[in-house]
Amino acid sequence: MGLLLWPALALAAPVPPMGDSIAVNVDQAKLVKLPGKVATIVVGNPLIADVTLQPGGIIVVTGKGYGATNFIALDRTGEVLVDRVIQVEGPTDQLVTVYRGVERESYSCMPICQRRITLGDGGDYFKAAMDQAGSLSSSATGQAAAAANKAPN
Repeated sequence: MGLLLWPALALAAPVPPMGDSIAVNVDQAKLVKLPGKVATIVVGNPLIADVTLQPGGIIVVTGKGYGATNFIALDRTGEVLVDRVIQVEGPTDQLVTVYRGVERESYSCMPICQRRITLGDGGDYFKAAMDQAGSLSSSATGQAAAAANKAPN
């Protein structure tokens, strides 16, 4: 009798939990497979994590700030398919923190120490590093565009 009812019970059973939480490091991303019929993703606190839906039910979870938040995946009818916690933790590289009074600077030391912008760094240090990164990115984009314009068609 149990064997005859097994298919019906299997179809009526709720989807098994996918784990309590997703752990990701700040400034890193992780791929997670969800059911293929996910249509909408809602993130509790986008300052802690970003979740981007890709084709085939794959999501990219990116750690933005320290702490925990959640995301909810919905299908086209608004039914909740997944509700999971995202735990964002500190960096895993060899981080050296330098304090100058109340100001803080972070350096990644793998194998030599170089500036690494980390949440909580002093405002001046953070701004200077971001400005340098922005200038470098703009320069690289400009050089790539110039090279593309010079390329023969």
